[in-house]
Amino acid sequence: MISDEQTILEVKDLKIHFKLHEGLLKAVDGVDLSLRKKETLGIVGESGSGKSVTTQSILRIIPQTAHLEGEIILRSEETGKNINLATLPMNGKEIRKIRGGEISMIFQEPMKAFSPVHTIGNQMMETVLLHRTKDKNEAKEIVLQSLREVGMSNPEQRFDEYPHQLSGGMRQRAMIAMALASNPAILIADEPTTALDVTLQAQVLELMNNLKEKTGTSIIFITHDLGVIAEMSDNVAVMYLGQVMEYTDVDTLFHGAKHPYTLALLKSMPSVGAAENKRLEAIEGNVPTPINLPKGCRFFSRCKLAQDGVCNVQDIPLVKIEDGHYVRCVLVDEKNRGGR
Repeated sequence: MISDEQTILEVKDLKIHFKLHEGLLKAVDGVDLSLRKKETLGIVGESGSGKSVTTQSILRIIPQTAHLEGEIILRSEETGKNINLATLPMNGKEIRKIRGGEISMIFQEPMKAFSPVHTIGNQMMETVLLHRTKDKNEAKEIVLQSLREVGMSNPEQRFDEYPHQLSGGMRQRAMIAMALASNPAILIADEPTTALDVTLQAQVLELMNNLKEKTGTSIIFITHDLGVIAEMSDNVAVMYLGQVMEYTDVDTLFHGAKHPYTLALLKSMPSVGAAENKRLEAIEGNVPTPINLPKGCRFFSRCKLAQDGVCNVQDIPLVKIEDGHYVRCVLVDEKNRGGR
């Protein structure tokens, strides 16, 4: 992964395992990521790929039964120091200050994320009072301004309303406003447009892009939709079964992808101008449960290019094939490999 003075977050060899009666479930298994200032990093993959667990580990909101290994280095703009979030107690004072402060999160379903018995305004003020000011009048004005910035109609009225009184689009805007009210350096968006219709989805994506340009916030955007990735991302990590299969910039992803899984995802996308009767190419099978996995490529059982005795012999490393482009596949031509 690219790492320089502009890097604000680094995830190094992240592993999140759960001990079950059936065996060891490897939800995340050796993930490396980096996020630079004012960058949007897209994380794409099917359900069960480990996208959400990876980002939840950054905020330390994974279940207490999880075993976490690796490093999550935040280059704190507030303190000027490097902080390994993986070593912080999950309910400690330091991580609570970072969670919702320097790093905020937009959840997939705002109806579940908001408390149903408190008004939108009170819930947003709680975040502002914790991370920005102790003055309630100032906190209320910050909340109202944040609601205005996300295009909320009549913010003074919405401030005193409960989540169930808002439409899905309004709740999502309120969720974004709450996440941004603390001026975070990093915003994690976990499939924030999944439950929205296409019109609202377009509005929310445009809103997030505009706010990124205005505030300079770095974004980690989780989705299974490659169309959203094309619109939102600078760099992209393609995940499958707890590992990064391919990591590159967004242009290379769509025009020079190498991994069979990435190529299969691209072929499954509908495209403008395609032949009228052309069927989309589905990826056969389902993502396996990551318990007691055999050695070899995680995509072996579903890959049309897989070679027995080559792809299933040993675990595959993530290899650099050109500047900024990493692939986890033994079938990528050796001459293209430029080192780890």
